[in-house]
Amino acid sequence: MTREEVFVQLNGVFRDVFDNVDIVVTDKTTASDIEGWDSLMHISLISAVEDEFDIKFSMKEVVNMENVGEMADIIVRELKG
Repeated sequence: MTREEVFVQLNGVFRDVFDNVDIVVTDKTTASDIEGWDSLMHISLISAVEDEFDIKFSMKEVVNMENVGEMADIIVRELKG
């Protein structure tokens, strides 16, 4: 799966989790860019992303993610195995 394909799926997950069809995430998107992205929603988001891509983030990965681009990089790496 390419990084671009990951972003297509990530946009769908973000739209579902935040119930907003207008969300478009990019490499630089952070929690401060999306209304309602607080610590509780972060847990829901991580779970939804893990389910979508059939992966598991480590606690270290979750804590160190600074933006959606870093999330996409981890997803691509995990999918390549």
